[in-house]
Amino acid sequence: MSRPIRSGRASVDIPSTASPRLGLVLMVIAAAQLMVVLDSTIVNIALPEIQHGLAFSSTGLQWVVTAYALAFGGLLLLGGRAGDMFGHRRTFLVGIALFSTASLLGGLAAAPSWLVASRALQGAGAAMASPAALALIASTFPEGGPRNRAMGVYAGMGSSGGAIGLLLGGLLTEYASWRWVMFVNVPIGALVLLVAARTVPKTAVRGGQLDLPGAITASSGLALLVYGLSNVSAHGWGATFTHGPLIAAAILLAGFLLIERVASQPLVPLHLFHDRNRSSAYAIMLAIGAVMFAMFFFTTQYEQNVLGYSPLRAGVAFLPLTVVLVVVATVVSRVLGDRTGIRLAVTTGPLVITAGLFWATTVSTHSSYLDLLGPFVTTSAGVGMSFVPLTLIAMATVRPEDRGIASALLNASQQIGGSFGLTVLVTVAGNAARDWERRAGTARMPAAGLARGAFTQGYHEAFLTAGFITLAAFLIATATIRTRPEPAGDVIAAVPDPG
Repeated sequence: MSRPIRSGRASVDIPSTASPRLGLVLMVIAAAQLMVVLDSTIVNIALPEIQHGLAFSSTGLQWVVTAYALAFGGLLLLGGRAGDMFGHRRTFLVGIALFSTASLLGGLAAAPSWLVASRALQGAGAAMASPAALALIASTFPEGGPRNRAMGVYAGMGSSGGAIGLLLGGLLTEYASWRWVMFVNVPIGALVLLVAARTVPKTAVRGGQLDLPGAITASSGLALLVYGLSNVSAHGWGATFTHGPLIAAAILLAGFLLIERVASQPLVPLHLFHDRNRSSAYAIMLAIGAVMFAMFFFTTQYEQNVLGYSPLRAGVAFLPLTVVLVVVATVVSRVLGDRTGIRLAVTTGPLVITAGLFWATTVSTHSSYLDLLGPFVTTSAGVGMSFVPLTLIAMATVRPEDRGIASALLNASQQIGGSFGLTVLVTVAGNAARDWERRAGTARMPAAGLARGAFTQGYHEAFLTAGFITLAAFLIATATIRTRPEPAGDVIAAVPDPG
């Protein structure tokens, strides 16, 4: 059974809450989202083993993480629009199949380039599945409480998947092999495909023509931008390897904007940015994505290289982060029925993250796990507080034909922010570590102590910079996010004020 629900400008059919399959549909979507986000961090714990097993260089190792995030973020727009045109259910199934196949290829990798290419292919599959999953929630669950709770589960999977990936990566790396951080997705993906094909309702196929010129210029421009930034640490700003890709990226991204203005069926309808609140939500998610990727990347290496943790112990150390993320996201999703709750949560969240990041700069080479626990809990609480309201704001009052691309823009903000943030903060950390080594080297410090001290100094500078990034997000949220009482028939229970 289904009942018509008005959605601002259009009416859509939404299954009744009495449908016995609704809970199973949510489980499938949540499992897929968990798998996609988990893969952003599951390899972090295994990085030392991957570097040793495939002979990665210290600078090349970053691309195991960046290739996935960049392909994911760069192709999300195309994946979101593909869902709007060819059906969100169909796009979801194809994306999960591609993701699972790429995971199998990555586990079989015999060379660095093979693994990096597999990670990029994983990102392409995730770019199709993730926006389709969010759009399926918007089109399947009735507005109000049921949809808010479903969004809470979805956001909880997104915000906790990173920490779960670190724990699972530690288990697999220590007791099996780094290759299993890739292989593990294959049976999970197969199960998701089997259940989804039987339970997820079919969605409208609207047809149309994909904006391939826009997709090519956007993806290529973003890739060159990240590549150019990644060369700053090794070659400096004046090197051809740095400014060449950055100039090319600027040209391609400017071309993308021109293409979108004149395209009859643009990849990104620019009218989505006319809503001030939605644009601010994208900017805030960009900042949060930047610091989340960096937090996982630096902290896992700090635990193993400075504190001497095993991969499993490093993964277990992130369990409190997972618990706090899930609990806070769940609580926030249940209290957002009050219209004032959205603005309070979306402004407080980045401020709490900032406090946690600044606190993290107090750790030293002699710190214990308890010294890390406070910053962990604070930062994860702020992230859990932010994700649900940002998701609701981004999807509010979006027309059914634009749901896929609207959700893709939110996911792209997180992944692109993660790529840029990790690249910039790795550069900041590397420069700080080298400066510290030059100053401390005259004291004839033992090599092991010198390396630990240098890494810790780089950790401090990276997290200090990350704190200023989320402080800027707090200022954006405070200055721009507004909410108003929901007019009858809008998509989301709490609707941003477009004025």
